[in-house]
Amino acid sequence: MKITYTIICFLLFNLVSGKEITLNSPDSKIEVVISIDENIRLKTYYLSKLLFKADNISLNIEGKDFGSGIRKTKNIKTNTVKAEIHPVIREKYKVIQEHYNEIRIVFKSEYTIVVRAYNEGMAYRFITDFAEKIIVNSEKLELNFNENDSAYFQQSESFNSSYETPYQHTSISDIATDKYCNLPFLVKNSTGVNVLVSESDLKDYPGLWLKSSNSLRLTSAHPGFPKQLKYDGSPYGHGQVKDHEEFIADVDGSRDFPWRIFAIAPTDSELLANTLIYQLASPCEIEDPSWIKPGVVTFDWWGRRGIYGTDFKSGVNTETAKYFIDFAAEFGFEYFLFDDGWSAKDDLFQVTPELDMEAVMAYAREKKVKIMLWVIWNTFEKQKEKAWDKFEQWGISGIKFDFMNRDDQKMVQFYYEVAKEAARRKMVIDFHGAYKPSGLRRSYPNVLTFEALIEFEYNGWTKHVTPRHDNILPYLRMVTGPMDYIPYTTHNAQKSNWRPVGDIPMGQGTRAHSMAQFVIYESPMQMLPDAPSDYYRERECTEFISGIPVEWDDLNVLHAKIGEYTVLSRRNGQDWYIGAITNWEKRSFEISLEFLDDGEYHLEFIRDGINADTRAIDYEKGSMSVTRSTNLTIYLAPGGGYVAQIIKKK
Repeated sequence: MKITYTIICFLLFNLVSGKEITLNSPDSKIEVVISIDENIRLKTYYLSKLLFKADNISLNIEGKDFGSGIRKTKNIKTNTVKAEIHPVIREKYKVIQEHYNEIRIVFKSEYTIVVRAYNEGMAYRFITDFAEKIIVNSEKLELNFNENDSAYFQQSESFNSSYETPYQHTSISDIATDKYCNLPFLVKNSTGVNVLVSESDLKDYPGLWLKSSNSLRLTSAHPGFPKQLKYDGSPYGHGQVKDHEEFIADVDGSRDFPWRIFAIAPTDSELLANTLIYQLASPCEIEDPSWIKPGVVTFDWWGRRGIYGTDFKSGVNTETAKYFIDFAAEFGFEYFLFDDGWSAKDDLFQVTPELDMEAVMAYAREKKVKIMLWVIWNTFEKQKEKAWDKFEQWGISGIKFDFMNRDDQKMVQFYYEVAKEAARRKMVIDFHGAYKPSGLRRSYPNVLTFEALIEFEYNGWTKHVTPRHDNILPYLRMVTGPMDYIPYTTHNAQKSNWRPVGDIPMGQGTRAHSMAQFVIYESPMQMLPDAPSDYYRERECTEFISGIPVEWDDLNVLHAKIGEYTVLSRRNGQDWYIGAITNWEKRSFEISLEFLDDGEYHLEFIRDGINADTRAIDYEKGSMSVTRSTNLTIYLAPGGGYVAQIIKKK
């Protein structure tokens, strides 16, 4: 990872309390007014209009509030930084241009607050410099928004949460007060400007949540430090918090605390381009990350339930595993994942008798397909010393951790610990049943994807995964990082004939809608939900999907409106890819291909068929020659989509 900096610094000493300091973004559109009086307060403006106020910012450390009762500062440092970040794994851009103005206010009591203003938003963090370990009792933040502001958000009953509740959209003042709002939390200002609240560099510290006060004010909340865990009922739920301490964190006294991020986007399109959470994370900790291989995963959770046309009985067995491996090898998919069922839920060494793991691993090596294993996090934690060694002995290339459903300090530590150890053993990670991405993937790019959303599997038992939901995800959850959504199902249904089916779920929307998600949704590890039998039957579509990469060098957002439609193009090398999806409204879009370089390209597309409005599996495949002067008109059925590969001609 290459990072270059230009820095300008100067110092001001002994600033008295009551002073207001103004920090502008490099383009001067964002203005942050920092007030230091009895408390620390930040007012953030966009084009001179107040977006929000962050008041009473403080840390309570062992009974003393740091950030209130301020008398004098020690010094102030200001920086201007221009940087190029070259991500190890290219989720969105090959090069991220980083440019911000920063102010560091150092207080007499051995703590610092750092505030940054980017063209894409603002962020702040605390830094402490105490010699001994400290107990953080609480962290305070009050966010005050404007009349007529609304919000998109998820809520949970408690901090024991998988971040898998439906998105709500309501006015700030109408948010329920008896639940917790997880991040990301998106505020739609009455002027149309978006403010997305999240965090980055969440290390050895609990996640930030928000609580409504039945007004325009939201207050911070954190899960307490675990005191006692629950071990009753199903192994899926083992390791949740039964009781917690009265404090939130036990940490080193000299440390940087997580960034509190406010991504600011005047249009919905600019939300999709925002990279602040990645920029504000700590750099890569892996000395040589060249072994990390993104790719497509086929897995056996639903897939093994839908196999047909074979001479073996499908299930968790050697024959089924080889069938999946053959499928992955034929289409060039990198991974096969054994999901729930390959071992006893509470014992990773009790492998299902019908499964010969040694034979499967040998077969996978012959076919050049990497193998991943699903584990319940708590079972793994109890057996981790032997499990790491056994997995490495087998030649496992990755692990899917599931059912963490927490983001207290101890759980955040677990994420970092397994990411580090997996990197040492050259294994990739998928965090399922997880909290949202908060910078870990930059420090440990072997962490390829996260769940923390309602994704395709929910079609098995709920109606939540609608085309509207599909058009909310890119503007909220995807801003924080990769999404393990599991796109491209061959079981597609229109609104009138969709229903939840447990073992072979249907996707809401058309075939082209489902396939376009491969381009729209960012994940260096995309997973396929259906059985190989279905993908063989729909070979034309499967071959098309196999030609779409999972890493990206550039992004152009062409048309975007949260909850309604998303149309964008992404580049990998010289080639471009277009994805378009709509909600249950049919639409048409004009697309200019001026983002292409000079020269001729071959465009191949899959679009909604003429009868896709009644039979969602209907699609049309076609091709044409195009140049950067070509204009396309695309038509999307209700719940429809469009996907195209634009390959540079030699």
